[in-house]
Amino acid sequence: MTQASQNDAPGASLFPQYGPDMYAMVASEVEGLTDPQLDWESDRWEWSKWSIRRQVSHMSSFVKGWLIQRWGDQLFPNGTGHLGEIAEFDRSPAGSWLNEDRFWDISVLLEQWENSIDVALRVLEAETVGSMQVKRVTAPGASEFWRLAVPAHDTGVSYDPADSDSLVLTLEGTFRHIYYEFTTHLHNILRLKRAQGLSTTVDIPREGYWVMSTWDRSEP
Repeated sequence: MTQASQNDAPGASLFPQYGPDMYAMVASEVEGLTDPQLDWESDRWEWSKWSIRRQVSHMSSFVKGWLIQRWGDQLFPNGTGHLGEIAEFDRSPAGSWLNEDRFWDISVLLEQWENSIDVALRVLEAETVGSMQVKRVTAPGASEFWRLAVPAHDTGVSYDPADSDSLVLTLEGTFRHIYYEFTTHLHNILRLKRAQGLSTTVDIPREGYWVMSTWDRSEP
């Protein structure tokens, strides 16, 4: 394959991980859980400070936060009306999850998660490998999270040479970051279940931030 033909390949070819399995893995882990199990939190571990419900809500929130809010001007210059209801995005002002007055029931959160995956797939279908590697945005990077996360990316996510507190992300790097967040929060869901003495159902892909030696992989 020539460089030109590789650059013209669909963006989806870079990320075969995106698709129905991302929804199914989360849905299977929350199936049958009671409200107390979904809402259990603990200060014992850093990862247990957010309940399973909020882990799922956060996953939906950050996908649309990146693609619709931070990337929106480039990806959807004419707005998101053509995406219909799947583009609806209402983040809680009090946290990194969806508005809990509207999105609380786990079935509703799963629907939002499915919608978020659909938005991601629409972008991957519209972009090429070349465009995903060229398009860029900047984002705040002065946090302990990014200090740990940036080394997981060989390309596409780096500190701005002109501002060590800012990041430069390509669209490819952004999609890798979203996927790495997905596997890491799924790992948290499994740990939250184990902390409650509940069985888990899925094997998480060994990709993402959670497999790094510097990450907190403590277990209950």
